[in-house]
Amino acid sequence: MSQSATEGNWETVIGLEIHAQLATRSKIFSGASTAYGAPPNAQASLIDLGFPGVLPVLNREAVRMAVRFGLAIGARIARQSVFARKNYFYPDLPKGYQISQYELPIVAQGALDIVLDDGSTKRVGITRAHLEEDAGKSLHEGLPGLTGVDLNRAGTPLIEIVSEPDMRSAKEAVAYMKKVHTLVRYLEICDGNMQEGSFRCDANVSVRRQGAEKLGTRAEIKNINSFRFVEKAILYEVARQIELIESGGKVVQETRLYDPDKGETRSMRTKEEANDYRYFPDPDLLPLAVSEDFIAEVRQGLPELPDEKAARFAAQYGLSAYDAGVLTASRELADYYEEVVRAVPREPKLAANWVMGELAAALNKENLDVGSAKMPAARLAGLLTRIADQTLSGKLAKEVFEAMWAAGGSADAVIESKGLKQITDSGAIERAIEEVMAKNPGQLAEYRSGKDKLFGFFVGQVMKATQGKANPAQLNELLRKKLPG
Repeated sequence: MSQSATEGNWETVIGLEIHAQLATRSKIFSGASTAYGAPPNAQASLIDLGFPGVLPVLNREAVRMAVRFGLAIGARIARQSVFARKNYFYPDLPKGYQISQYELPIVAQGALDIVLDDGSTKRVGITRAHLEEDAGKSLHEGLPGLTGVDLNRAGTPLIEIVSEPDMRSAKEAVAYMKKVHTLVRYLEICDGNMQEGSFRCDANVSVRRQGAEKLGTRAEIKNINSFRFVEKAILYEVARQIELIESGGKVVQETRLYDPDKGETRSMRTKEEANDYRYFPDPDLLPLAVSEDFIAEVRQGLPELPDEKAARFAAQYGLSAYDAGVLTASRELADYYEEVVRAVPREPKLAANWVMGELAAALNKENLDVGSAKMPAARLAGLLTRIADQTLSGKLAKEVFEAMWAAGGSADAVIESKGLKQITDSGAIERAIEEVMAKNPGQLAEYRSGKDKLFGFFVGQVMKATQGKANPAQLNELLRKKLPG
């Protein structure tokens, strides 16, 4: 299935429901810890377990984080919202219901802009973002014939971010999900750790004939926890639905799971409608009132947001929109880049190239994030200084970078120990050129008879003779003077 927005006579329609675990120290309605990695059922209080006589108490910090997100997407913050009981029966839901928000969510009618492959921008509407508690987790591994239940996650605070069905391809869905991921981490309301389940999504996917206004029947793909799996799951599901309809079948509204090992979605259960959950206001929780002063206080504490930072990087450092977008994709990477630029203020583009190039490649190779980089920003700036003052050529600089990454130390120390200083003495470069010309009379004669392509041969031979240390710009200039004879 193509990744384009349409395939033949069909149009894809996608909406995402993203679940972001809020970075509070305690749960949304109890004082139990939200720390990851505790032994099973070690962090489930009587409130999380729904014991008789216990009452939930709303976590103020979870409310603050939800409002923070709402303001960042330009949404309407409800001055009064209501918690509801969403009733369903599952082994990891001890109360038999989940406390969520339904008719009156805390955040509504926002939007985020995503950048498409052609550089254009598309706005994706966000219908709502509501507070709710997480359920527990059913465990199957290592328990042959049995299902274990771990209730540590029960009661963990979530914000569920529900988009409009505005996306028309798997790539658009991934771009939107990445944008939300970046935003919640900038806002410091979610750690975004997908491996730990802190950030995951359900994808609602349908197809319709080109030009049709009515939406097709959707399937919901549950609990996808990687950007790559989101793309693959949507592509598979689109192809499945088109093939089903074209062969005379009908898409049924259902919940499906994505199996990454088989690369396919499979049916889990028929999709419930809202009335199946028998929502009603939770009698143990008063309506949530959010004051204007509280909203103003939260607004005052907002950081520079990703789009604002990218615009500033483009204007302040003369970067392209693409480069600015890459460098602001995470708050940590943006901070690292700015620390480098403060040390080499005249080289913002050089700094951008190295942060996005050599540094990013080294991080990816070892699966590290920028906070774990083996090269502090000040040390990379020291290397860039030696490129700018022509102590190092670009090629030698990469050699120095590799040595610094492997063993630490400053650029100057590596240059000294390995004897890698660039040759900028014109006399020394000229002598090397003359030696190469003397050793290659045949190629010299051919060049002088009109074979201009041999210029590259002579560049390579002089570089070889100088162990790659000749200044490339000087070498090219001197060669052009010497070769014609």
